[in-house]
Amino acid sequence: MASIWFSAPAPVARRVRAYFAPVNRPAQTPVLFDPAQQGSFDLDSPPAPWISLGWIQSFARKAASKWMPLLAGIPAAPLEQVRQTIEAQLSFEFLSWTKLTMALATGSQHMNVLKTVSGTATAADGAQASAAVTPQSGSTATQILLAAADAAQFSAGSMVAVDVDYSGQTGFVGTPVAGAYVRQPLSDVDYIRRVTFNVGLVTQVASGTLTLAQPLPGGSPQAGAKVQAVTAFVDREGGSFFQEWSALFAMEGSQGERIFFHYPRLQPSSGADEALLPLDAKNKSGQARIALQGQFLALPVTDPLDGERVVCSRSFVPAANAAV
Repeated sequence: MASIWFSAPAPVARRVRAYFAPVNRPAQTPVLFDPAQQGSFDLDSPPAPWISLGWIQSFARKAASKWMPLLAGIPAAPLEQVRQTIEAQLSFEFLSWTKLTMALATGSQHMNVLKTVSGTATAADGAQASAAVTPQSGSTATQILLAAADAAQFSAGSMVAVDVDYSGQTGFVGTPVAGAYVRQPLSDVDYIRRVTFNVGLVTQVASGTLTLAQPLPGGSPQAGAKVQAVTAFVDREGGSFFQEWSALFAMEGSQGERIFFHYPRLQPSSGADEALLPLDAKNKSGQARIALQGQFLALPVTDPLDGERVVCSRSFVPAANAAV
């Protein structure tokens, strides 16, 4: 009888898919990936709280850890090796511009440009915003219930930020993702909604309900949250705040095998950078795709399995019936 097993060749994959999840900055808790339970998830529908950022290109990772020999004896000779530093670097290009990809491709705060009051004085990213409105009881992550007069301020295709008022607190702010670190009290009541990642696209306005294209990352609006219209996004070069996210990269082979790279803590290691990618080989059209470039430094975590400090885990899920 013919064997049902086969010797798998080296994996052949088309592209790399990227997934990111927010690190709990106040608690310093990253998002873990369990290949035993999550290794076969639908790549188009990742398990919460992972957010799919689609395909990426020019994916390159580098183990920058340094080893050194531990010398002993006379004359000195290597006794064993020790790891002198732990470091890993990562770079790739995003193929789409979204709030999250822009934030990941910069090293500082990423802010929402709130709709301003008509006739207000101009400002780079902090002009006086239109008044926030309060969601009604029963609002969910995909449907925000408002009073009829408040709902009339929004329309299909508009963007909204949903978060609480700023009330003078310091430290990390933003729900559920820390969008900034406030060192001293501010006077802008809308500041948290300026930096929050709890942003959604309105697809329909009907009967006082804003229907969103995707669930808000923070789930149903929390107590005290308010809604404001967003017109654009802005990030700045400089500042003292660093984005920090957990990252998962998936490569699916032609035989169904999968390779995962899990980085529990990634911080950008460069400022905002873009690459112009011509649409044709000789650039005769003069048109180019503007791709966001991300460069990251992996920070260590302690593996609870054995207490070792690590920066990345590589998992391999073999194809069905492949020899191991």
